[in-house]
Amino acid sequence: MAGGESIGPLRFARRPGAQIDTGLESLVLTAEQSNTSLLFGEEAIFKVFRRLSPGPNPDLEVPDALARMGSQHVAAPLGWITAQTQGQPTVLAVLSSYLRNAVDGWSLAATSVRDLYASGTTSAAQAGGDFSGEAHRLGEATAEVHRDLAAVFGTQELPARAYRDMSAQMLDRLDRAAAAVPRLARHDRAVRAAFEQVATLTDPLEVQRIHGDYHLGQVLRTHTGWVLLDFEGEPAVPLEHRRACFPALRDVAGMMRSLDYAARFQLAGNDNAAPAARNWARRNQAAFCAGYARAGGADPGKHAILVRALTLDKAVYEVMYEARNRPAWLPIPLGSIADGAA
Repeated sequence: MAGGESIGPLRFARRPGAQIDTGLESLVLTAEQSNTSLLFGEEAIFKVFRRLSPGPNPDLEVPDALARMGSQHVAAPLGWITAQTQGQPTVLAVLSSYLRNAVDGWSLAATSVRDLYASGTTSAAQAGGDFSGEAHRLGEATAEVHRDLAAVFGTQELPARAYRDMSAQMLDRLDRAAAAVPRLARHDRAVRAAFEQVATLTDPLEVQRIHGDYHLGQVLRTHTGWVLLDFEGEPAVPLEHRRACFPALRDVAGMMRSLDYAARFQLAGNDNAAPAARNWARRNQAAFCAGYARAGGADPGKHAILVRALTLDKAVYEVMYEARNRPAWLPIPLGSIADGAA
């Protein structure tokens, strides 16, 4: 890769100006699920994709484009490997800068929640380890990445009828989820009303490239600020969908749900801590949205109908996912929907 070589069907590339130390030992990481990652010293991390899709891989395409713009919120790619499949270049692996001493957002949030539960108070503002300042800064970083994505890949303005299509898709997912998870049916009326409201919106709908799978596990806090990772999206989803344009507020909704998960996953049936969990989630959701609006993102407060529907739609997806894969976690999205916090 450092030499930009070709070996058989494989093409090795180095990003112009990137420095690759070829003398480092590698260590296979065990935390990856859909891909395999190797760490080279403390300099670089090498992600090998297990599920291949012919065409541009967003996990190379997006960070490379943003790094060229000078964004400080992505880990710059150093090099990559491609091969021809179905007549198109297919990305097999990407080498990126390793962010040493960084901490992922989920770990930071979970520590803050533990501090709150240990404090005996229900107010996140009064407990040690308040996360709201970081949530605000994460909102700012998210808005800045959205701005850069719009600048690089452009935006589209859809007519108001796009809201009706969006509403119909949300209602269809709700019907399927309620049929599969009967416990969701008791909340059907409230969720359905939120989705139906989307069809009444009349402003043009602006869409753009977004992260698409945005949560606290996809961000790292470094000594200089927040960095976004893993723009690949869900590998099982077709590539054209992962590279499609969506409302930027969809990422906001994803992070709103992730903050709620961080607050609730430690409850484990401890109903006494539920008020503290709700307080922590709402405080940090508000801080994230305030940071997002302050940095130039669409103010979630001025798009309350759309944000609420997108957040509920994500919670409905989570109900299906947890029922199939982690039944013990099913009370988290169901509890959010019941509380109206989703």
